[in-house]
Amino acid sequence: MSQRTLSTVYDPKSVESRIYEVWERGGHFAPRDGGRGTFSIVMPPPNVTGVLHLGHALDTTLQDIATRFRRMQGYSTLWIPGTDHAGIATQARVEQALREEEGKSRYDLGRDAFVQRVWAWKAQYGGTITSQIRSLGASCDWSRERFTMDPGLSRAVREVFVRLYEEGLIYRGNRIINWCPRCRTALSDIEVEHIEEPGVLYHVRYPLEDGSGHLVIATTRPETMFADVAVAVHPDDHRYAAMVGKTLRLPLANRAIPVIADSYVERDFGTGCLKITPAHDPNDFEVGERHGLPALVCLDQEGRLTDLAGRFAGLSREEARERVVAALREEGFLVKEEPLDHAVGHCERCGTVIEPYLSEQWFVRMEPLARDALERARRGELRFLPDRFMKVFEQWLTNVRDWCISRQLWWGHRIPAWYCASCGQVSVSRDDLDHCLHCGSADVTQDEDVLDTWFSSALWPFSTMGWPEDTPDLARFYPTSLLVTGYDILFFWVARMVFMGVHFTGRMPFGTVLLHGLLRDAKGQKMSKSKGNGIDPMDVIDKYGADALRFMLASNTVLGNDLRFSWEKVEGARNFLNKLWNAARFVLMNVDEESSPQALDPQSLDLADRFILHRLGETIRRVTSALEVYDVGEAARAVYEFTWDEFCDWYIEFAKINLYGDREDKKRQTQAVLLTVLSRVLALLHPYIPFVTEEIWQALPNTTGMLIDAEWPEAADLPQDEAAVEQMRLAMDVIRAVRNVRSELQIPPRTAVPVVIACDSERVRDVVHRVRDMIVRFCNAERVEVGAGIEAPKQAAVQVVTGAKIYIPLAGLIDMDAERERLKKEVNRLKAEVERLEKKLANDNFVRRAPQEVVAQEREKLADYRAKLLAVEERLASLEG
Repeated sequence: MSQRTLSTVYDPKSVESRIYEVWERGGHFAPRDGGRGTFSIVMPPPNVTGVLHLGHALDTTLQDIATRFRRMQGYSTLWIPGTDHAGIATQARVEQALREEEGKSRYDLGRDAFVQRVWAWKAQYGGTITSQIRSLGASCDWSRERFTMDPGLSRAVREVFVRLYEEGLIYRGNRIINWCPRCRTALSDIEVEHIEEPGVLYHVRYPLEDGSGHLVIATTRPETMFADVAVAVHPDDHRYAAMVGKTLRLPLANRAIPVIADSYVERDFGTGCLKITPAHDPNDFEVGERHGLPALVCLDQEGRLTDLAGRFAGLSREEARERVVAALREEGFLVKEEPLDHAVGHCERCGTVIEPYLSEQWFVRMEPLARDALERARRGELRFLPDRFMKVFEQWLTNVRDWCISRQLWWGHRIPAWYCASCGQVSVSRDDLDHCLHCGSADVTQDEDVLDTWFSSALWPFSTMGWPEDTPDLARFYPTSLLVTGYDILFFWVARMVFMGVHFTGRMPFGTVLLHGLLRDAKGQKMSKSKGNGIDPMDVIDKYGADALRFMLASNTVLGNDLRFSWEKVEGARNFLNKLWNAARFVLMNVDEESSPQALDPQSLDLADRFILHRLGETIRRVTSALEVYDVGEAARAVYEFTWDEFCDWYIEFAKINLYGDREDKKRQTQAVLLTVLSRVLALLHPYIPFVTEEIWQALPNTTGMLIDAEWPEAADLPQDEAAVEQMRLAMDVIRAVRNVRSELQIPPRTAVPVVIACDSERVRDVVHRVRDMIVRFCNAERVEVGAGIEAPKQAAVQVVTGAKIYIPLAGLIDMDAERERLKKEVNRLKAEVERLEKKLANDNFVRRAPQEVVAQEREKLADYRAKLLAVEERLASLEG
């Protein structure tokens, strides 16, 4: 490949879309036989409704890093992209558009016409999310892109439903579900957002029917008392032992209910007496089942009280609460009211308070499925990163409840069940029916509901590969190698894929699950539109480019921990790209077509050459080891430190000696080292910042093909020299120390300074003598004095490095009186700041009432000012005398 120059400034907009088009058009994302087996991954399908958010950007970045790394290692790599039909979210979006643009509801169109409208909407807007994923540089095989309602995936959904039904693992029954009175549908747990809200704990007196006393219950929902069927106390609560088995009179309803004992009751909460309302609380429902209690319904699907509430029938939940509390007060049943902050579930889509609701729905019987999945996981067939999530996974599967899979929507996989008006039987079928499978009657109607979106996405790892057909992709790439997703959907999606995969394929759907944290703002707050702190990754890409966003996200990732976003971090990543770009430009300006990254003569390598090649080898091993276990943050930090600090800031400076010297052999050797380091650094960084590294790679002399297809760098052929590293690090420490003094005291670079190095260790002295010429050159030292037992010169700045003290005598270099005066003023200023902050943090009112992050910031400031004060006082002391 012929060498070409790089532009003066790196411009992501002129590079990224062009490079991506070359990759995709050239088929570089498709699997190829690399000789090391297969690596496969499926993209967690983002909702077709939306735009990319930072969570998607992090998810995509981590997956792409793993995919590019394994591809470069020689694996036949497949990354399947796709999108989710997102039942309730998509339907809500289209309903809103229909209402705003035409003033109509879905009922005005009818089911078939409305579903066609949703498909039309999907065709028009559904590609937005995939185009944004492309803009991040995702190296997916787009020829295999999937949608959860594609014909093949829909067939898989039907097959799974029918098989589970035939096995008795799907049933229809009455159970408590999350219900949105506004959307008029059941919701999955992940579609419920729990928000901390101020509430009231009402203490209500329930009199004994025989008039001998009463119990006081505590509830936040007095409007549901009309559906109470018992009052429960803990069996070990001696306060109420004599009450168990007695009968109470339900206030306002004049109905008798029993007192029962159940260990679910928390003795220390409220009064220790719990009203049991099975139709309106999931825990109460289970208590009711244990005790054979009826489930009475006092709220309808719109959240209004039913006839069971008598005079309160027809009232909304909110109005009923006010009226019921007033009636309890007036009739002497209300004992007291206590303020109580508690988490209240809201519909994620419309914000309505959800209602635990007893409803006839379709359910998956979870215990057998969970048991099998848990057994396989405990055998070591599934690994979590971090591994602490295995305990969370086990706990959820151990305590899992049956899964409500029906939704009262029109958009989604319609439940393949038909009801016969003639014989009353239910027919479940893989194919659409026009007659009853039991009696043959043509008077059949398909169930109106659709399946929970998580039902189809639970099949994603194998349905995307063609299951239930025995396809080549399924045989070659399933089970997948890795799943990358946020820890917040461990239960909702990961666990469901696990038990579905085990049940229908006999194997875990993936070997490793990498769980990353959530994106938060710079203050650690959750990002949301309502808070106004959400960040559109497209805005970040438009301003800084995809590589900068990717590197910021990856380098700040600690597996399983939340990640804070800040624009300063993105700017830091952008600065790193510019540093790499400028280093590459320097190398390219100082090499030619005859230069080669392989032409290294170990015998003629200089000290700096041996140092950088040794450190390159260490970095390759460190990065490779970290990426092998998908610790992308550790790997990013390792290559960042090497590239910025050791290669760009140090070696390139040392390289100029030979590049601009008189010896041609030294120049050629330095060119070879520069190209060796740069080309392997580009390979190490390619999974993280693929665009800029590919652009630079194409400009290197004597490289072939594209970086995306290049081999992962190895360290075996690089010389190792621990002694060179020790010597160079001491030289760098000394140079850095002298430069720090120059900077602090504003000594001009052209002014030569004396350097005195005191070191008692003979070994350290020997090393200093070896690098004396470097110290002289890069410190502009007029002389370098080295010895043991050297007394500190008067009026000298001092710096301490490992094994040595460095003195720079200042007489004649600076105005000593002016510098002392400046330092005294700085000491006084810093003391005032320290005293101010100490007084502020000693104020209990401030510490207790101010937000924790504000208090933490003030403590950080105090520690910083104390450290600065100590440093300035030491500097002032060194100038006295």
